[in-house]
Amino acid sequence: MELTYSTYLKIDELTDLQRLCSDPNEHDEMLFIIIHQAYELWFKQIIHEFDHLIKKLGENNVMTAIKTLKRINTILKVIVHQVDILETMTPLEFLSFRDYLQSASGFQSYQFRELEFILGNKNPKVLDRFEKGSKAFQKLMKRFDEKTFWDYFLKFLSVNDYSIPDELLNRDVTKPIEPNRKIQETLLNIYKNSPVIAALCELILDFDEGLQEWRYRHVKMVERTIGAKIGTGGSEGVKYLQSTLFKPLFEDLWVIRSEFKND
Repeated sequence: MELTYSTYLKIDELTDLQRLCSDPNEHDEMLFIIIHQAYELWFKQIIHEFDHLIKKLGENNVMTAIKTLKRINTILKVIVHQVDILETMTPLEFLSFRDYLQSASGFQSYQFRELEFILGNKNPKVLDRFEKGSKAFQKLMKRFDEKTFWDYFLKFLSVNDYSIPDELLNRDVTKPIEPNRKIQETLLNIYKNSPVIAALCELILDFDEGLQEWRYRHVKMVERTIGAKIGTGGSEGVKYLQSTLFKPLFEDLWVIRSEFKND
């Protein structure tokens, strides 16, 4: 059978995945499904790119690492913009099918949790939300036990003769990433003397800022849609989402901002 656009991209299978649960079907449920399926596809791509980025850092290929981070940050902008589309749905339009979602909740997005684990935001309680032995649980356990992106970045700096404490290179990777004064001093040195690696650092900061922006836009979208109501699946809704705001992943890169000087 000849390969066509449709067979290559599995268009028939793809467009058959939007199964509305509302009965009779509510018009706006289609948008809700497609937006969230698109999120999952973009999460898959971002994870794919971070694995590639980590590989290139391990190969000391800084230029490809920079290119990869630029792609990730561009995808993140698309994800943020998708909130604008979702906000064209009014609260009443969402309520027309909300009850049909039953226990389904964004908290159950294992790919987003997988991405958080890659980035160092590892909460072991997240694992309790997924059935042991399931695909989601296995993927999350693997990421939970692996080094984070920041660990690989510090190893990259060490390979390039920057001073990274041994206790950080050999830390317990299941624990939170803590700010470190020695790392901050190393980063200040990089910004002063290594423009290429400094550019990489700025792209990491761009991602951190972009993810915080997405969290904020997501919170405000949920707030304007359901207010202070309990979230789908019994979650705390806006209250929980607000607790995730303004928490940078890579605090060392933020701390040094106040220490830049003109020589």
